[in-house]
Amino acid sequence: MSTTPARKASQISRRKIEEVISGQPTSDGAGVRLTRYIGSQFLPELDPFLLLDFFESDDPNDYIAGFPSHPHRGFETVTYLLAGKMRHEDNAGYGGVIEAGGIQWMTAGRGIIHSEMPEQEHGRLAGFQLWVNLPAKEKLCEPAYHEYSQDQIPVEHRTPGVDINVITGTTCEGTTGPVKGVVTSPLYFDIRLSSGASIEELIPSHHAGFVFVNEGEISVRSDTSSDTVAARQLGVLGAGNAVHIEAKSAYARVLLVAAQVLNEPVARYGPFVMNTRAEIEQAITDFNAGKF
Repeated sequence: MSTTPARKASQISRRKIEEVISGQPTSDGAGVRLTRYIGSQFLPELDPFLLLDFFESDDPNDYIAGFPSHPHRGFETVTYLLAGKMRHEDNAGYGGVIEAGGIQWMTAGRGIIHSEMPEQEHGRLAGFQLWVNLPAKEKLCEPAYHEYSQDQIPVEHRTPGVDINVITGTTCEGTTGPVKGVVTSPLYFDIRLSSGASIEELIPSHHAGFVFVNEGEISVRSDTSSDTVAARQLGVLGAGNAVHIEAKSAYARVLLVAAQVLNEPVARYGPFVMNTRAEIEQAITDFNAGKF
């Protein structure tokens, strides 16, 4: 494992929690029950993140209908499973099944039609779906699809009590995730902390970021404050170039996600995300004409 040079302590500016979001219960697809954190009335977007859903149930009635075939244009969808199995199929010829610990990273680009359906009829299904915007110059790129199983995602054992599943981006210790070539240069880390354990990670200052606590409770310590985020809450990170996370419970599991801010206008209509209303109308026309 290679290591990257550490930033001098005098150059560290630790991010604080600007806002804590508890999520909005809703349903999507053909009736999948979930909680929406980004893309909700409480947090419409967090540039470049357009949506974050968390779904979890051991009742098949909550998830069995899945997400049948539907189109996308102009952004990327990321599905990360914690439990269960999901099958992806699309009209570009990509397809596969991900299980617990696996990731699907799909670039819709100029247009793709896909489905995500449970590959199970009973048992627990849990995971996340994240939408990441594409810059204007990349919105009509060729669709692409990356799928990695749990055993293809490196785990960094940083110190006793700190383990990190590195999905994309590179940690301070040099561990790099398998998802590469994403234009917004994202970080997507699944961090597990035992009681009292802590971690500090560098985040580029031009990235927006958030933490999502899946289990337990954490504190995020900045240069001026210490903010608590509890289980099933999302904490929006403020300005800075680092984040310090400490477990406040016997065990904590938290996602740390960040990506480059685009600072571009956003026009949204259902499964299409472009920069102008005219581009949305063109997407609808193209889809209806069978050009996806």
